[in-house]
Amino acid sequence: MNQYETVFILTPVLSEPQMKEAVEKFKGILTAEGAEIINEENWGLKKLAYPIQKKSTGFYQLIEFKAAPEVIEKLEVNFRRDERIIRFLTFKMDKYAAEYAAKRRNVKSTKKED
Repeated sequence: MNQYETVFILTPVLSEPQMKEAVEKFKGILTAEGAEIINEENWGLKKLAYPIQKKSTGFYQLIEFKAAPEVIEKLEVNFRRDERIIRFLTFKMDKYAAEYAAKRRNVKSTKKED
């Protein structure tokens, strides 16, 4: 199993429950395909660098997971079919990126405890 990270941008017209439901849908797709979710971060509403579909903001979401390569195709097909998703990017993490992500998670968890 490889380690992947996917970041996707949800349309800003969604309410909080609709946004959470969309994120749960994609997490469900991953777990149904046998992926192990390592980390999930909601980066919130951010301004886009340039307008996409006449929208200047979007809800950013990051999911880090371990999965077989076949899972990525199914995930990205669902991203393309869902009109709530403005943009997405999934990439395979090499060992250095995985180490960095683990350090970043540890730093965030220690800051939350303070």
